[in-house]
Amino acid sequence: MKRQLVSLWVLSALLLASCESVTEREDPKSFLSIEDVADSKALLGAPPVEGSAAYQYDVARYKWGKSQRSTPRGAQAVRDANLQDTVWMDAAFSEAFGYALTPENAPEIVKLIQRMKEDAGDLCTRAAKEGYMRQRPFMVFEEPTSTPQDDVYLRKNGSYPSGHTAIGWATALVLAEINPARQTEILERGLEFGESRVIVGAHFQSDVDAGRTVASGLVARLHADDGFAKQMTKAKIEFARLRNADKKK
Repeated sequence: MKRQLVSLWVLSALLLASCESVTEREDPKSFLSIEDVADSKALLGAPPVEGSAAYQYDVARYKWGKSQRSTPRGAQAVRDANLQDTVWMDAAFSEAFGYALTPENAPEIVKLIQRMKEDAGDLCTRAAKEGYMRQRPFMVFEEPTSTPQDDVYLRKNGSYPSGHTAIGWATALVLAEINPARQTEILERGLEFGESRVIVGAHFQSDVDAGRTVASGLVARLHADDGFAKQMTKAKIEFARLRNADKKK
């Protein structure tokens, strides 16, 4: 009897571990690992150095960004800084996409974008961020940003390339593939999302440009991943249902 109880306990433990393992595989936080993505430090090269023409352009764009902070565009830039949970997708891209990007309205599309967020914001930018540890413009010029709640974290994190921009541009590229009829609006919004980082003072323009470069490479790599391909298929099927339901109204 004792042996039977022990055997049942061991079997239960194994089944529980198996279920936990399956859950982890089915709902990971990203599609890729750091070994899967291109080396952003080698790909991008060093950021502009002080005195160069590229750096002078960075400074000019920083000054332009400051001039926008008291305008509606500046308010939008502050909203674009928020990447918490899944709310940011709805706020940033629903209008351009043409449909609400919420877990209630488009769960498969939201799941796709949220799962690739770590790939874009961290994995494809990490090597260059850690390798160059470029100071952010608000640190260089010793001036406040439009998002002071983020400054403590940003001071510890390299400016080049922009992770926010990489997330926004990768998202725009994928959403444009799902809904090509709205690709112009979606890509324009993706460009604005990166530009917002210059306006709030968190990034130089060259950080933003580099963020788009690594994000483009990431999306190409994601298309070679089976997990991404499967979730993309689900997202496209979901979008077809949304579009058909809209046509019947």
